Amino acid sequence: MALLELRGVKKSYKSPDGHVQEILDVPSFDVEAASEVAIAGTSGCGKTTFLNIIAGLLTPDAGQVQFAGKEVSRLGEAKRDAWRAANLGYVFQTFNLLGGYTALENVLLGMTFGPGVDRAFAAKLLTELGLGDRLGHRPSQMSIGQQQRVALARALANRPKIVLADEPTGNLDPRFALEALGMLRGLCREHGASLVCVSHDPRVLEAFDKTIDFKDVNAAMSRGVDA
Repeated sequence: MALLELRGVKKSYKSPDGHVQEILDVPSFDVEAASEVAIAGTSGCGKTTFLNIIAGLLTPDAGQVQFAGKEVSRLGEAKRDAWRAANLGYVFQTFNLLGGYTALENVLLGMTFGPGVDRAFAAKLLTELGLGDRLGHRPSQMSIGQQQRVALARALANRPKIVLADEPTGNLDPRFALEALGMLRGLCREHGASLVCVSHDPRVLEAFDKTIDFKDVNAAMSRGVDA
């Protein structure tokens, strides 16, 4: 049994003029435990919606999302939040760090929604990412690359079984993009987490042994997607 299984997942949105736009139609998608996969796709093709449905931030109009044999797509919002905190890490394209909090506090806050706060582990993650001397710095006091590392540490803080990464190098200077990707992959391997990374950057995609074109996952793309 795969760690993550999507079956017949569909999602549409209604525009202000009442037009219904189909965004996702995913007949089948699996992720094995402790594996990694890159998904290639252009901007606006529905990749972020796809990840948000996996993460339980959105619910599908139809179909199932199963994790370790348990269907999570039809759980209530509170139960989805609890499931996500216990099992899943998310690296957002825009990092989503809280500006009023330090690097360490941003990671600790993420822990409060999971199994519990582990200050030593949070500091260890940040130190492994080269931020041992930046624990007390706020995002505005750090470079974009350093903010990205805080986001990586936060995603791994609750020791998730799967990590989703949405264009994780999109805001980084090309010199540091592959370095950040290497850190993310290394941390996932170290902690036994599966990694699903979506990107349109050829350099990122070439780094993975397994790459899937999103048009082969999302049948809606063949019918026209504007997500």
